Amino acid sequence: MTGPYVDLSDSLNFVNGYPHEFFTWLREHEPVYWHEPTAATPDGEGFWVVSRYDDVNAVIMNPKTYSSDKAGERTGGGTAIKDEVSAGRVLNQTDDPYHRRLRDLVNKGFTVKAINALEEELSRRTARLVEDLKAGEPFNFAERVSREIPTQAICIVLGVPESDRMMLCEWVEAGIEKPSGSVISLDYVKKIRSYAQTLIDDKRAHRGDDIFSTIVHAEFEADGSSLNDYELRSFFSLLFPAGAETTTRSISGGLLAFLEHPEQWQRLQADPTLIKTAVEEIVRWTTPSVYKRRTATTDTVLSGRNIRAGDKVTFWEMSANRDDAIFERPFEFDITRSPNRHIGFGAGVHFCLGAALARLELSIVFATLARSGLALELAGEPEWVPNNRLVGLKNLPVRVAAKA
Repeated sequence: MTGPYVDLSDSLNFVNGYPHEFFTWLREHEPVYWHEPTAATPDGEGFWVVSRYDDVNAVIMNPKTYSSDKAGERTGGGTAIKDEVSAGRVLNQTDDPYHRRLRDLVNKGFTVKAINALEEELSRRTARLVEDLKAGEPFNFAERVSREIPTQAICIVLGVPESDRMMLCEWVEAGIEKPSGSVISLDYVKKIRSYAQTLIDDKRAHRGDDIFSTIVHAEFEADGSSLNDYELRSFFSLLFPAGAETTTRSISGGLLAFLEHPEQWQRLQADPTLIKTAVEEIVRWTTPSVYKRRTATTDTVLSGRNIRAGDKVTFWEMSANRDDAIFERPFEFDITRSPNRHIGFGAGVHFCLGAALARLELSIVFATLARSGLALELAGEPEWVPNNRLVGLKNLPVRVAAKA
């Protein structure tokens, strides 16, 4: 490689956010790039890096060639660079037909009606949160606002008692920050799954009106079967971090974008009907789950590069969402952008299960802030989470400069 180089397997290289300069170079010069293994690379194996929008989409939309499970002699697979033994048994690490079975069962809980029923409660909680912000008081927006609403939302969905919510959040955050090669370190995954089993036992004995209770008791139409305890534990330990952490990072990243582009905030305040396109631009701009991994099931060719059966293939949605072949002025934050063909929620059979919920949360938070009349300003240097899969802000110090 003759251009800039970043070891993408080393989370410390994301301590200042996403390495856009490197990916801009890749899109232009090596859109399908072979990443040699380094001391930081899980499993000691190299992997392909796919950076252009059209190539990323080609991988996403061809699950037969690019498996979410595993391929050939590989004993592990999954959707992160590191091989996971759970591949083939967890919703996001399975292919059809097993993936379709799991998806059909969890979709029985994630109905439009169930998600829309959360709007009033989340709006009430957000309004109270914003009302409590005091002029002149510096605070960490990433913790006080960004984390609060997605955590409350996902815990309502999962029927988690109020008293346990912050504990689970702390486990997820600690697991993400701990170097492990996986998205979340195994010791914290074990804690979350142990907690999930206790909750599952309670839902089986006492069915509630939350979405997770519906999923626990859901039956597959073809044979009347339900999800077993392992499947339910895996779903809980996937959904809690995926549902809470990604939206948390989008809210923080969205606010930072508005602070850096104040004219866009003024446009939203002046025209609340822009909230829908603003949410889509926030998702494109932040893309908190920046990459996924697949495993090639057969020898194939992508943009002139020969990919062998068993190769790890990573595709970087954040890079695709800044591809100037698709997006005009991709490095400009524009809340009126339309059309906006971002893939911040993925695409195809693994399209984000919680996309409707995430859109609802983002809409509520930014619409409430825009209506509030608050003038926010940076009160310190933002601090990023050192993680190469879930990129986002750990600290976003802000101050309420004025309050209407």
